Amino acid sequence: MAAPKKIHIHMFSIHGLIRGHNLELGRDADTGGQVKYVVELGRQLSLREDVEQVDLFTRLVSDKRVSEDYAAPTEAVGEKFRIVRIQCGGRKYMRKEMLWPHLDEFVDKTIKFIKREGTLPDIVHGHYPDAGYIALHLSRIFGLPFVYTGHSLGRSKLQKLMEDGMREADVVKKYKIDRRIEAEEEILASADLVVTSTQQEIDAQYGLYDNRNVPGFVVIPPGIDVETFYPFYHNMVADSERPESDIYAEASMLKEMNRFFIHPDKPLILALCRPDKRKNISGLIQAYGEDRQLQAMANLAVFAGIRKDIDAMEENERDVLTRMLLLMDKYDLYGKMAIPKKHDFELEVPVLYRIAAASRGVFVNPAMIEPFGLTLLEASATGLPFVATRDGGPLDIERNCKNGILVDPSQPSAIAAAIRTIIADEDRWERYSKNGVLNLRKHYTWQSHAATYVDRITRLASKVGATDMAEIVPTDAIGRRLLSLRSFLITDIDNTLIGEDNSHLPALVDFIKANRHCLGFGVATGRTIASAKAVLQEHGVPEPDVIVSSVGSEIYYGPRQQFGRGWATHIGHQWNREKIVSILDGLPFLRYQEADTQRPYKISYDMEPKKDRLSTIHNLLLANKCRYNLIYSHDRFLDILPYRASKGKAIRYLSYKWVIPLRQFLVCGDSGNDEELLRGEPMGVVVGNYSHEMEALRGARKVFFSGAACAGGILEGIEYYRFDGKMKAESHDDSK
Repeated sequence: MAAPKKIHIHMFSIHGLIRGHNLELGRDADTGGQVKYVVELGRQLSLREDVEQVDLFTRLVSDKRVSEDYAAPTEAVGEKFRIVRIQCGGRKYMRKEMLWPHLDEFVDKTIKFIKREGTLPDIVHGHYPDAGYIALHLSRIFGLPFVYTGHSLGRSKLQKLMEDGMREADVVKKYKIDRRIEAEEEILASADLVVTSTQQEIDAQYGLYDNRNVPGFVVIPPGIDVETFYPFYHNMVADSERPESDIYAEASMLKEMNRFFIHPDKPLILALCRPDKRKNISGLIQAYGEDRQLQAMANLAVFAGIRKDIDAMEENERDVLTRMLLLMDKYDLYGKMAIPKKHDFELEVPVLYRIAAASRGVFVNPAMIEPFGLTLLEASATGLPFVATRDGGPLDIERNCKNGILVDPSQPSAIAAAIRTIIADEDRWERYSKNGVLNLRKHYTWQSHAATYVDRITRLASKVGATDMAEIVPTDAIGRRLLSLRSFLITDIDNTLIGEDNSHLPALVDFIKANRHCLGFGVATGRTIASAKAVLQEHGVPEPDVIVSSVGSEIYYGPRQQFGRGWATHIGHQWNREKIVSILDGLPFLRYQEADTQRPYKISYDMEPKKDRLSTIHNLLLANKCRYNLIYSHDRFLDILPYRASKGKAIRYLSYKWVIPLRQFLVCGDSGNDEELLRGEPMGVVVGNYSHEMEALRGARKVFFSGAACAGGILEGIEYYRFDGKMKAESHDDSK
């Protein structure tokens, strides 16, 4: 009996600075608990016997402001776990809200990576809506199960920011919240499974969405590394039995904090979070500052990310940190409050929890909204009781671990009272500390998280079938088929594939069908997608793998005509349709074509071929600084496209995206709008009934002029080039 197939997982978390060691948590608003979560999940999954490989995809960043680690294309984290970095939107680091225009580029380059690897994953899992968008479109292209984890949700964020007095228009401008919510709705409509940390997340947060009832949900609380976050009383053993790095980290943290405190021996109130307004750091400082009794009882240490120069930080972080300093001054907390500038997450953060626990202190998470609260688990594991917001994950954590007090974070007096209650009552502190250590190990381990996760995704993956590219057949998802192809036949439709002489069309159709196992078939046409599909069906032409329509301004994949978003994003750069139409509106020799021929990235006119008309149009558009591509064909049709768009450029894009060398494309045309398509590396065929514009290609390298018309001419070209689709695959350089 064959052994069960091991599962291959692709995870996506693109917006943070992610590496396999020394995570820079709190460096900015995008390096929070999600970074820790995906790395720990990948590491734990890779340790399982039933997992073949885990690949975590993130954005490649090469920027002097950040570590060079983030510029490595791949990073081996473990034997079966690696981080894969894909370049998109340039190489500079940017906050997550700025990445939306570049996500389709990420999709395309991930496809290239998969093609080079030669193996499809069994499942794709997106973390946060930007990565969810990427995983969604990869799942559609390859027919893979799609799993999603939101980590935080746009509608909840919008609701809270507006409650805080921010106008919706300002939220949209700063956070691109409308784009995010739109993506989240699409994700929920398509996801096979949504993983959450709590039931409250499903009910109260996903419950705000129109598509809340479409996907299946599963609650899998995250785990904790109990070997790293061990109880504080383990430090009571002889120092010789502790790692030297642990001893050094403890000494370093004590020295750092004690330079702030007049009485360092007091219990420590510890807060550890990103400098984000939603984390409500100011509420905690206000609670401490307005309670003299609490100040007498304990010191306060707030580790709000990592900073060098507050003025150089993003507005949100700068405002939070400035507010911290102002409140510290307002309440005169010098000697009682520490605000260190940095900490090493890997070595010093676990030590911080143990220092606070050894002082019989309290950990505080005063966030206004807390989807889960991973820091509460870390504190609990070390034996440190907590005070946290009565929202989201803390509800479940307190119920399971029974080691803290939940409060309304908008009430500073309630925060202060809860902290005092724990510190002043020795029996309560001991009970909470013990409960945290024991119950966390019962309810929150990465081993149990990974076991539940693998069980659920294995069920999903088993419904799809084999992912070995050698087993792919034409009925599979279009992405799987395109990965298996070695060459492509691309032809224009009107007067090339189909025309006045269709006597040879049945023979060409037979050739396409006979070689379908290794040969891709596509059309590149001036027709719209609907028109192209209709004429092909009318003449019995097989469903193309790719339709390049509207003179190269649109690409569609497979029988379902999946729209090529990556191509649309690529050609949309510096395209201003309304401006061009307005500029040309006054030219009397142009007739704007009917609405059904116009497209978002194509402007179409009728124009008779008279002297200087084309130069007049060029001069007018150039004088107005327009970026465009002008195509004139059949002495009648004038099409204006984005400067990156054309049939020829679309074919080159397909070659790049699917890693099929251009010299393994056979391209066929008959008129001026096919000229660029036929130039360069592809094998070019001009059918016998060509328009006079094609004479310019006479003598061009790798352009064959057939004697026969239409499909007969294509067959002559196939014979001339000895083209049967069985061509050796080659790889492309991905350095672009």
